[in-house]
Amino acid sequence: MKKQLLLFAMILLPLVASAHDIEVKNADGVTIYYNYINDGTELAVTFRSELYGSYPDRYTGNVVIPEEVTYMNRTRKVTYIWHYAFRECKGLTSVTIPNSVTKIGTGAFIGCLSLASATIPNSVTSIENNAFYHCPNLTSFTIPNSVTNIGDNAFTGCTSLTSITIPNSVTRIGFHAFRNCTGLTSISIPNSVTSIGYGAFDGIDFPYVVSLIENPFEIYGNIQDKRTFSINTFYNATLYVPKGTIDKYKATEGWKDFLFIEEGTGGGGTTLDKCKKPTIGYANGKLTFACSTEGATCHYSISDSDIKAGSGSEVQLGVTYNISVYATKSGYDNSDVATATLCWIDASPKTEGITNGVAQIAARPVLVKTDNGFITVEGVDDRANVTIYTTDGKQVGSAISQNNIATIATSIQPGSIAIVKVGDKAVKVIMK
Repeated sequence: MKKQLLLFAMILLPLVASAHDIEVKNADGVTIYYNYINDGTELAVTFRSELYGSYPDRYTGNVVIPEEVTYMNRTRKVTYIWHYAFRECKGLTSVTIPNSVTKIGTGAFIGCLSLASATIPNSVTSIENNAFYHCPNLTSFTIPNSVTNIGDNAFTGCTSLTSITIPNSVTRIGFHAFRNCTGLTSISIPNSVTSIGYGAFDGIDFPYVVSLIENPFEIYGNIQDKRTFSINTFYNATLYVPKGTIDKYKATEGWKDFLFIEEGTGGGGTTLDKCKKPTIGYANGKLTFACSTEGATCHYSISDSDIKAGSGSEVQLGVTYNISVYATKSGYDNSDVATATLCWIDASPKTEGITNGVAQIAARPVLVKTDNGFITVEGVDDRANVTIYTTDGKQVGSAISQNNIATIATSIQPGSIAIVKVGDKAVKVIMK
C-alpha cells in the first residue's frame, strides 16, 4: 500500500499547470478548457491554469467533448486529451471522446474516483501512461481496434473492471498496465502483441489465461516485484496457447513458469471467436449497421469532408461522409473494421433551380463500400455506368448497375486510393 501511495504521489509531482489557451462551453453548457497544438491548427483538452489541487471539481457529471470547437469565428478539431486534463475530477462520472481524438495523454483521467464509463472512438491509437490510473469505479470500457499502445499503469487499480478485450491491433502492453484490476476474471492476449511489461497483470488471480501469440516472446516470470502475472496465476491458472505451440511456450522465459499449459482456447466454455464483420446500409435518410454475431454491439465513427472555411470566388459543394464501424462482444475478439463512403450524386434527369427561395437539386444518395479488392456501389440508377480509376487516371474496372447496385473487381492494393466515377460525380475511397 505504501508503494502504491508513493507511486501515486510521484505521478502527480508536476504541481503547476501550464495555462489553458481558451475555454468554450459544449452543447450541454459544460465549460471545457483547451490548448492550441500543432501550430495552432488543432486543439487539446486541458485543465485550468491554476495551481494543482485548487480545482478538483472543474469537470463533473457527464462530459461530452465536441469534435470541433469554434472560437473567434475559427473552427478547429479536437485531436488530443492533454496529459492530466481530467486528473482527480472526483465528480466526473462519464466522458465521451469524439472521433477526432487520436491520443489519450499521460494521466489524463488519473484519480477520477467516480468515473464509471468512458467512450473511446476508433480514431484513438494510443492510451498513454497512467491514463486511467486509480479509477476504481470504471466498469464500462472498450479498447477500440485502432489502439496499438496501452501505456504503463494505464488501468492500474481499476478494480471494478469485470472484463476487457484487448483488440488485435495492440502491439505493446506497458508495465503495470492492468495491475490490481481485481474484478477481471480472464484475459485473452491477441497475436498482435509483441511486448508485455513487468507487472502488467500482477495482483489479479486469473483462473485461466488465453494467449493467441503464435511465436511467444520473453515475459517476466515468477520473480518478486517483476512478474507479469501474479504468483497465484502462475501456480494455479491454466494457460491456453495456440495448437502446435505448447513446446515453444514451455521453452520461453516467463511463460514456462505456468505450471499448467494446454493447447486450445479453453476457458470453461468461454468462446474466443471473432465478431463477424458488420455490414453498412443506407435507406430513407438513415445509416444502419448490422453484425451477424448475436448480441454484438456496433461502434461507428463518421467524418465529413464538408467545406468549413476558405477563400476564393467559388466553392464546389459536395458533402461526402466517411464511415467506419466495428463490432464487439464480451468474450469475443473485436471484428474487422467495415468502411463505406456516403455521398450524393445528381439524379437523372438533373433538376436545379430556385423554388420559394430555396435551392432545389434532385440528388441520389450513393453508398460506396470496399472489401478485398472489390468495390460495391449501392443506390445508383439501373443501367448506370460505374468506372474505377487509380489516382494517376488509369481505368482499372467498370460495370453497369443492376437493381441499383454495381460491383467491380479491381487490382488496387489495400490502403491505396481509388476514384469511383458515377456519371459526372467522382468519389475518392480508400481500398480495404
